[in-house]
Amino acid sequence: MAEAEILEPYQLSFSDLLLSSRFPSSSPIDDRQWISRNVMDALGPTGPGLLCITGVLGSALLRRKLLPMARKLALLDPDKRKRILKEHHLGSDLPLRNPERDVSSFAMQLNYETATCKSSLGKLCFDEAVAKLDLQQEDDEFTNLGGAFKELGFCMRELGLSIARLCDREIGGGLLEESLLESRTAKGRLVHYHSAADKYALREAERRNHSGRRVSSKRRVQNAAEQEGNHRNGAGLTGSHFNLWQQWHYDYGIFTVLTDPMFLSSYSYEECTLMSSHSYLQIYHPSKNKFYMVKTPQDSFIVQIGESADILSKGRLRSTLHCVCKPEKPDHISRETFVVFLQPKWSQTFSVSEYTMEHLRSDSLQRQLPDTDEVVPGPDIQKIVPPLSSRLRDGMTFAEFSRETTKQYYGGSGLQSNR
Repeated sequence: MAEAEILEPYQLSFSDLLLSSRFPSSSPIDDRQWISRNVMDALGPTGPGLLCITGVLGSALLRRKLLPMARKLALLDPDKRKRILKEHHLGSDLPLRNPERDVSSFAMQLNYETATCKSSLGKLCFDEAVAKLDLQQEDDEFTNLGGAFKELGFCMRELGLSIARLCDREIGGGLLEESLLESRTAKGRLVHYHSAADKYALREAERRNHSGRRVSSKRRVQNAAEQEGNHRNGAGLTGSHFNLWQQWHYDYGIFTVLTDPMFLSSYSYEECTLMSSHSYLQIYHPSKNKFYMVKTPQDSFIVQIGESADILSKGRLRSTLHCVCKPEKPDHISRETFVVFLQPKWSQTFSVSEYTMEHLRSDSLQRQLPDTDEVVPGPDIQKIVPPLSSRLRDGMTFAEFSRETTKQYYGGSGLQSNR
């Protein structure tokens, strides 16, 4: 199976985002127009549907503090993990007691009223956020879990609001930023993508609960690699669940803001720099009719378009079909990331004009995907991703749309219910 081509998204510097969002009188009009045009090229119908933001001062410290906690939480004793999550007001939308899971996710609703970085990007300062946290605290490795989660989450939300403001000026109407502000909440997720060794460790822990049998850490990694290799050898050529951490899907909110992922060795919690060639986020680029593996600078933030932005903008923004791939080797590497989902208010209604419906019909997965074994064959994606036109109707609220989308992806008869 050939490797996907590499895509390096448009890099929007934090200083340019400030320039474009705040519109200071001393800023040249041409600079603002150039920034806005590049953003719309990246997020519009002919672009990949994502960009990255670089140079956010102070963000690297929060990223390095928060992301390793995802793996530590995932591998904790379930009762201890439950206590820690409760202390920090976190929950999970995945069945964490399942030792065969590929992903562990720890979630919190980020209500805007309690945000420390509330009103404008001009007030966004990661250095101030970091200063509030004792990043050297070592007597309790989860002491700053809730604080780091909120600080990073609220600041990422501000990045998304600023992109919405910029897009609104190009599209007209101000609908995206208004819809985000009226929702008054976003959802943060701290996500751990399990290595083969992590999955084996969880299975061993489950068995020890019944038998008391122990296996050395080194042997766990070796056994895990062997078992995972056997799974992959039986996966066939269809790009099955075994070589993906997360199946192909669209996000259904307005924007998804993600940290550049961190890769950790299962032998330790040290960052694996060998994995820095790309993020293992894979996208389908419709205007080029190709699959790409996304490569982003370290400590950058990825902004990705969701289906609600596609609908509200009447196709001026392009939602991103994507998945998360597992590296072929080494098998002892896990992937950590932090994600903030920005969505409309639940009562937001979608007006589906004739233009929009034509866009949905022609631009959904009913379109011709590349029928090739190079990465993942088109027919497989068509089987697991329900087309937008089947989940959306005129006058539907965002709450109804999200329920229908979740049902078709993951419900009793959902196309990804057996993931």
